Amino acid sequence: MPRIRTDFPYETRHEDLRIPMPDGILLYARAWRPLTDEPVPALLEYDPHRLTDATAARDAQRHPWYAGHGYASVRVDVRGHGNSEGLPGDAHDATELADGDAVVHWLAEQPWCTGRVGMVGIGRGGAHALRIAALAPEPLKAVVTVCAAADRPPLASVCRPPDPRYAGEAWREMWLERLEAVEPFLPTWLTHQAGDSAHEHPTAIDPASLDPAELQAAGLQAAVLAVGGWHDPYRDTVLRLVEHLPRDRVRGVIGPWAHQYPDRDLPPGPAIGFLQETLRWWDHHLKGIENDVMAEPLLRSWISASHPPATVYEELPGRWVADPSWPSPHVTPVTYGLGGGAVVVASPQRTGLDAGAPVPRGNDADLPPDQRAEDAHAACFDFTVPEDGPAIEILGRPSVRLRLTPHAPSGQVIARLCDIAPDGASTLVTRGVLDLSRAAVGARTGRTEAYDVELSGIGHAFPPGHRVRLAVSSAYWPWIWPTPDGAGFTLDPAGSSLTLPVRAATDDAAAVAFEEPEQSEPLVVGIPRTLEEPRPERLVVRDVAKGEWRLEVDPCPGGTRVFPDGLEYTEDALETYVIDESGPLSARTRTEWAIRLHRPESAWDVKIDTRSEISCDAEAFHLSDEVICTEGEEIVFHRTWEKHIPRTEG
Repeated sequence: MPRIRTDFPYETRHEDLRIPMPDGILLYARAWRPLTDEPVPALLEYDPHRLTDATAARDAQRHPWYAGHGYASVRVDVRGHGNSEGLPGDAHDATELADGDAVVHWLAEQPWCTGRVGMVGIGRGGAHALRIAALAPEPLKAVVTVCAAADRPPLASVCRPPDPRYAGEAWREMWLERLEAVEPFLPTWLTHQAGDSAHEHPTAIDPASLDPAELQAAGLQAAVLAVGGWHDPYRDTVLRLVEHLPRDRVRGVIGPWAHQYPDRDLPPGPAIGFLQETLRWWDHHLKGIENDVMAEPLLRSWISASHPPATVYEELPGRWVADPSWPSPHVTPVTYGLGGGAVVVASPQRTGLDAGAPVPRGNDADLPPDQRAEDAHAACFDFTVPEDGPAIEILGRPSVRLRLTPHAPSGQVIARLCDIAPDGASTLVTRGVLDLSRAAVGARTGRTEAYDVELSGIGHAFPPGHRVRLAVSSAYWPWIWPTPDGAGFTLDPAGSSLTLPVRAATDDAAAVAFEEPEQSEPLVVGIPRTLEEPRPERLVVRDVAKGEWRLEVDPCPGGTRVFPDGLEYTEDALETYVIDESGPLSARTRTEWAIRLHRPESAWDVKIDTRSEISCDAEAFHLSDEVICTEGEEIVFHRTWEKHIPRTEG
């Protein structure tokens, strides 16, 4: 557990602010500041996820901590979200980024600020920090970006109202204006069907969307500390940033973590003193303190030791390593040829049900279970680690070259790298996906070509006596939406290969050291007791008679939370993914989400219910969405949307 700190160099205060935008819109903010007559640098976390409730507990762990160390730490709700005025837009649209730039300048101009500003954020907030830094606002000198991603909140979250306790009497008018402007987000894989990442999970965002070269060309000048976790789908952003940004302005840290701040003690650990590490970054770049933060290795990474498959790990075994540059001089590509004769790969459409959560957040069912059932639906190629030799440690992005003969004009290749124990247990290490019709060579039915698949980055050690397994399948539901035919391909091992980024053994114990996690006092959020049994986080149901497979996912912490200001916040959601043996056109999804915000003392009681469905045929994807919002017993908003998006495979 993180150490709770109550004694700081500065006493602090906090206040809620409204920050004016150039068009007159006011953004809602909460600022924690040290009690001092001297101006201090400002830190900004700019995020759509509602500072008065959704992120309140997380904010309490870090913003008072920064203030206690001599920074004005400010949390701001994005336009159209939380208690900020205006209408919601898409992730990182021009208005959202321009607002962030304006907030940076506003902070720098305050009498309590030195004029130097840093930005910190996770997920969409982490991507905001990078994209706003690319606008080159002069006061923005440093960025800490964690698990940076252009993630889009679910429809129900976008429809939440301002809170009258903070927004005042105008809350209802603000809410209704928002609702009139709401449009369901198209899944990213539908708006980018021509991408080479195939049809990703309906909630996924292309992690390659944050291109360092584009950021730098746009004007990125701030110093960037990029942080990620091997169990976060966006970790490759860290590798790209440390490879392409100037060495004197970037450092990277990749740990064993999921999509969380690394001090939060959520599985998998171990957690680190993230706040202390970032304080060194701020002190150097915002206060000009000469410390050793820029003497740290360019990249500090966790290499996990081999571990049995499980859906959650409190802590993973492993060690920290240091690399002075990226690509690293310690890493050598080692290529293994595939053996055996040609094999037809036509995976059952249910392949992928054991993929785990697309964005793990530290929950009990997030990570992939034993992969033996998945491996049975794939072409597998094993390479034994000699008993009398060292472990094979890899760090970076493995890649695969496959000679394939597509059986149709469209198709998918899913390559998984697994660690096979002597007892046969299969632990997923990393994976990659390729849309054959969008590959460089294209997909020509009946013609054999070489296709390259790059897997996501990873740090992992395969011990002596284990096997390195490459598993190749043609389906991965529901992470990847199936192509219309599902015909698969023939794989010819001759000329096919697996390339691993093998890292030489180094003693880095002295080069990488983090303090124990530390936070400020937690926000006390009550969770009323309930007699109801919690819904399983992930449940797979097979209807044998119908030949149907159904995956049910609970994507949020359900139940009621009672905040110190009296708000009762209740949330319940269920995502359902269905496919059957009739073929890929049977794929369909349904998400139901319900949110209630209730203040008993004022009788304020609002509810949001949403439904989103996706199905398909050979020509198009069919999307259906519905929103119902009530205040008390009155329905104040009800709208449905129907959209048909032509397919572009092949």
